[in-house]
Amino acid sequence: MDHYPDHPLCVRGDSDEPSRWLWLVKWCVLAVPHYPILMLLYLMYPLLTIVAGAAILFTGRYPRPIFDFNVGVLRWSWRVMNYRFPMNSTDRYPPFTLASRPDYPGDLKLDYPDHLNNSAVLVKWWLLGFPQILICWAMEPLLQVLCVVAAVWLLCTGTISQGMHDLLMGIVRWRYRVAVYVSLMRDEYPPFRLDLGSR
Repeated sequence: MDHYPDHPLCVRGDSDEPSRWLWLVKWCVLAVPHYPILMLLYLMYPLLTIVAGAAILFTGRYPRPIFDFNVGVLRWSWRVMNYRFPMNSTDRYPPFTLASRPDYPGDLKLDYPDHLNNSAVLVKWWLLGFPQILICWAMEPLLQVLCVVAAVWLLCTGTISQGMHDLLMGIVRWRYRVAVYVSLMRDEYPPFRLDLGSR
């Protein structure tokens, strides 16, 4: 997967001709086994981020095992989102793993940083990240409306609207870049833009 030149995060969401009706049961039945696992993972995520923040403050490095775990949590949640709402891009069931799966239609990769700014730890997650968090909150209603429109389009036509898919991917990418930044995993400030397209 190619990265955008100014950001080390890559979020891929390929569409592979999903069924026109299966999305009706994905979110409330088929994806349900993932939910308790993701809830547990997301309970651990902020606690481990605090531990990583303390390590960065004193050493300038994000502990690699915590980094791999937290990236894995983001990756797992993205695959579930690509399977059901908001994307509905595939009918292939998401794997139960934190590891990257290049063969799966949705994947997320993030380069490990060699060094991080020690002092930025104290302001990234709230002061510097705040404008981006506000934008993500503001985009949430739009994301919900667009995913419903895309799902109805799929139901009526049997195909995914490429323009709608690209727009949803742009919003999702923005949100994950902000998550990476406020989770202290990279120093690169998230760009104020939508990067459209599956890859």
